[in-house]
Parts: sequence; C-alpha cells; structure tokens
Amino acid sequence: MFTGIIKGIGTVAEMEARGGDTRIVIDAGETDLGTVALGDSIAVSGVCLTAVELDGNRFAADVSQETLSLTTLGALEPGSPVNLEGALRAGEPLGGHLVSGHVDGFGVLESREQDARSWRLVFSVPSHLKRFFAPKGSVCVDGISLTVNEVEGERFGVNIVPHTMEHTTLGERAVGDRVNLEIDVIARYLARLNAVD
Repeated sequence: MFTGIIKGIGTVAEMEARGGDTRIVIDAGETDLGTVALGDSIAVSGVCLTAVELDGNRFAADVSQETLSLTTLGALEPGSPVNLEGALRAGEPLGGHLVSGHVDGFGVLESREQDARSWRLVFSVPSHLKRFFAPKGSVCVDGISLTVNEVEGERFGVNIVPHTMEHTTLGERAVGDRVNLEIDVIARYLARLNAVD
C-alpha cells in the first residue's frame, strides 16, 4: 500500500526487452532509497512495481506486457520523468489516502489554467469509471493523492498547489497527455457491494 504522497521524481535510465516483458531501470535521483530492499514495492507514477535489482540510487523492476499496455509505463523511454513513492510502513503517517498501485485506467488532461498561485486541472475519464468520482473525494493521478474539486459527466477537476506542481511530474503535463488513474479503494468496494449478481 501507498499514500499518494510523492517522495521524489526519478528518471527512466534504461528499458530492456526481456522474454516478452520489459525490465525498467529507474534512477531515483535525490529520492532516498536507503530503506528499500530487494523485493520491496515502489510506486512508479502510480504503478506498483517490485524492485528486483538495486544499485546505488537506481533500481530495476520487471514490467509485464499487460502493465505496459494498461498504464502510461508503456510510453516511457530513457529520460522520462516518473513519480516515486516507497511502500507505506507500519507506524508512518498516512498523509494522502490509501493507494494500492493498481491502475484502473487512463485519464486525459483536458485543460490546465492558473488560479492565483495554484493550477486548476481537468481530466476526462473512461465512461465506466465516471461513477467512482465524487466532489471532495480522493483520486490518485500518476501516483499523486488528490482531492476532487468538481465532477461533470466524464470529467473531474482538481486544484494543484505550487509544491505539488514543482515536486511531481504534474508540472510537465500538457493538455492531451494521458495519466494513470486509480479510483479510491473505498469507492471500488462500495460499488462491488452494491452490484447486482
């Protein structure tokens, strides 16, 4: 589990095809990997990956074709920036909301407008996910825990403070870019409980 509080921005160092899958090597930059051990989970732009190699401030993870096709990881290339967060450890503060690292679908950035020192971003979502968004509810965008401001049809809006714009990849997102979306885990289970068999 994660919290959606990004610890730093890393960079894709290598992507290597291996037996039909891809091994991705991430340079964590200034992000501290000191407590990460082999086999630990790391969220990479909201996708839960397993560290299979550690080398200084770099780690490698194997990514299946399914994950590459259903997340934005499939569009990465060397030099691409990614949001990083290590797994939540018992006793640590829960600063965002509970995030599993299991992406539910793509969102598309439809607009970004400055509002005083903050930014207002609007994303469109696949029609099958729109029922999971509620004003003042939580959403995870590229691994970032955000509060939904408003919902209209298949779109939702968020307000991004300067710190988040500067310390995550949202500052580099342009209109038309795809992002990883993870709906709130509580909404997911409520929907399942209310589903008719």
